[in-house]
Amino acid sequence: AALQALYSVSYALTFAVKHAGGPTHRVGPPEGLWSVADMAGFETADKAEWDWTMMIRQPDEVTPALVARAALGVAESAHLPEARDLRLERFAEGRAAQVLHLGSYADERPTIEALHGFIAAQGYASRGRHHEIYLGDPRRSAPERLKTIIRQPVCPA
Repeated sequence: AALQALYSVSYALTFAVKHAGGPTHRVGPPEGLWSVADMAGFETADKAEWDWTMMIRQPDEVTPALVARAALGVAESAHLPEARDLRLERFAEGRAAQVLHLGSYADERPTIEALHGFIAAQGYASRGRHHEIYLGDPRRSAPERLKTIIRQPVCPA
C-alpha cells in the first residue's frame, strides 16, 4: 500500500507540474533505503527485519506544499490513507560504490557481499543505509530478468 501510494502521488505530481507550466517528466524508478539495527550483520540479516524507506526522485519544481496537496488528493480519491505519510526530502548520498544485480531480489546476497568486499579492498568502509534502485518491474518481468542497482555509501576506512 505504501508503494502504491508513492507511485500514485508521483504520477499526480507529474500532472501538477505540467499543469503549472513546468517541464514534462517521467516518474522515475522506485528506490529503497535499507538498514538493520546493527549494520555489521547487514549481509546476513533477514530482510523482514530490515527498516526501510521507499522513494521516487522528483524534479526541482516539486515543493513540499505540492506534495501535501497531491498526497491528500490521492488519499481521498484513491482511498490510500498511506499517501498522507509521504513527504518531500532532499537526499544527498555522497561517495558510494554500486553494482548492477541481475536476478531476483531474494538472490541479492552474493552481490551485496561482493560489493562489500570491493569496498574493503579499495580501502573504504560502508556507512549509512544500503540503497537499491529498482530498474525492473516485478509485476512484468520474470525474477531472473530483474535489474537492481545496489549502492552502498562509503567513507575512508
